[in-house]
Amino acid sequence: MDFDKILEKCGNAGRYQYLMILLLGYIAFTSTVHYYSQNIIGFVPQHWCYHEALADRSFEEISQIYAPFGKDAACTRLDRIEGDKVTVSNQTCQRWFYNYDYGFRSMNAELNWVCEDAYKARIGQSLFFLGSLMGTFTFGMLGDKIGRVRAVILANQCGFVGDFLTAYSTNLVQFAIFRCISGLAATANYYLMFILVLEYLAPKLRNMAISGTLGICFCMGALVAPWLSVLAGNWRIYLTCSALLQLVVALFYFVVQESAQWLITRTNVEGAIARLKHIAHFNGKEVPASDFEAFRRHCIAKRKLSNQPEATAGIFDLLRTPHLRRTSLLVVFTFMLTSLSFNTISRNVEGLGMSPFVVFSLFAVAVPPSGFIQGLLQSRVGRKATAFLAMLCTGILSCALGLALSTEGAQNNVSLLLAFALPMRLGISMCYTVTSQFSSELLPTCVRSRGIAAVHLAAAGASFISPYLIHLGTKLAAAPSLILALVLLSASVSTLMLPETNNRKLPITLADGEAFGKGESMLSFDCLRRQDDDESKQPDEEVKLNRLNGQPGSGKPETEAEV
Repeated sequence: MDFDKILEKCGNAGRYQYLMILLLGYIAFTSTVHYYSQNIIGFVPQHWCYHEALADRSFEEISQIYAPFGKDAACTRLDRIEGDKVTVSNQTCQRWFYNYDYGFRSMNAELNWVCEDAYKARIGQSLFFLGSLMGTFTFGMLGDKIGRVRAVILANQCGFVGDFLTAYSTNLVQFAIFRCISGLAATANYYLMFILVLEYLAPKLRNMAISGTLGICFCMGALVAPWLSVLAGNWRIYLTCSALLQLVVALFYFVVQESAQWLITRTNVEGAIARLKHIAHFNGKEVPASDFEAFRRHCIAKRKLSNQPEATAGIFDLLRTPHLRRTSLLVVFTFMLTSLSFNTISRNVEGLGMSPFVVFSLFAVAVPPSGFIQGLLQSRVGRKATAFLAMLCTGILSCALGLALSTEGAQNNVSLLLAFALPMRLGISMCYTVTSQFSSELLPTCVRSRGIAAVHLAAAGASFISPYLIHLGTKLAAAPSLILALVLLSASVSTLMLPETNNRKLPITLADGEAFGKGESMLSFDCLRRQDDDESKQPDEEVKLNRLNGQPGSGKPETEAEV
């Protein structure tokens, strides 16, 4: 009686699983608001240097007066204004007129972090991403040390503390420190919960249900984030609201059960059985005590058979055996390329000739269709084919946009830019979500949290290039799109080298991870597999376990293998 079978008896698609999906949706919503808060509080509205003679003028009139100075208009200080004649002052600007977009008073505007002081906001952003790197690694390690539930709660509380304190910062030092604390939650606040939910779900819920829910919740988060800031009217109030959303996650401790698979790898079989009994009760299932006893014997036998105690397994054990090493390195490489592309496309909201609030909303609308399309494709063609098609199509779109931008006048054509930007946003959302799920399923449970932390850490490092790619577009408009096309096409090829996980039994131990997907070719797609190929042959390790348990050593498993 292995874990998949006992979980099926306790309910792997019952009320508890749907509750977990809803809670994951809430995490997706709050993490999206938290993630985009860094962009939103740093929006720089249209501004001009203050002059007392212009205090009663309209913004249109002020804009016309400063128009001759071109790109330097915002930081040019005027000495005298006599009709249409103006005299430039040698002094630096100390005050500005701000034309607030939808009335939102951003951090840069309130603290006057523009012109010569614009670097201060970038320091805070850099510290936010530095915090993200530290938090991704730290909470990933904690997820395998103290459990998934405690780690995800701690990560979200760091986001709460960081955002709440940032709302009261008044200088660069305070802002940088508090943004670093807030950044600790970025990424970790979502992927830890994703892993926890993944380890309790039935195959049929890992496609449409989880992808559709995430698509809707990511969309809601991306829609709420900009318009919540408009409703708040001030960046401090907006960050306080963002902080309170993350505080609610502390209540998960009383609802969410710790991962039973993780407890097994910690040799805490009784703790795993206690969680499974709770889930069975929640789902209204009656499971005989003999089934739990059979599961207990299976875990003990598997522990004796294992060459290495899973409780002491570390992240470097992923590199000890050849096949698992190859899979792990491919996962890191693929996710790095996907994350770089995702951050570049999703964050580039201020170069499309429209209000960033409107662009955020348009980008958000493209997310739910991507979730449903991903769910449909995964259930029909599998993870690998879905990831490959999403990356290939998005890469082709990016290449086409780059070629279009190489022509004169295309940079100012808003309709053309949106015609490419929206499908690319849909495609890259699919790429990121399916790759995130694909990566989580490929790594063994005993080191899954730390492994995914390392994957996200490498991806965060690659994403540091994203702002420079966006800035490159101001010099060579076509360059970012052409570079992203090459990146996405490379990611699509590396995806083909990974084993399929759809309708497969996920690896729990390091030995499972080494054996997982051996012998599969680059074109081994789930839709091309024969129905009897899933688990038609019993693995050698399973035969040995059955012998230790006094069961026959041959024959097919009792039930179909899980994803």
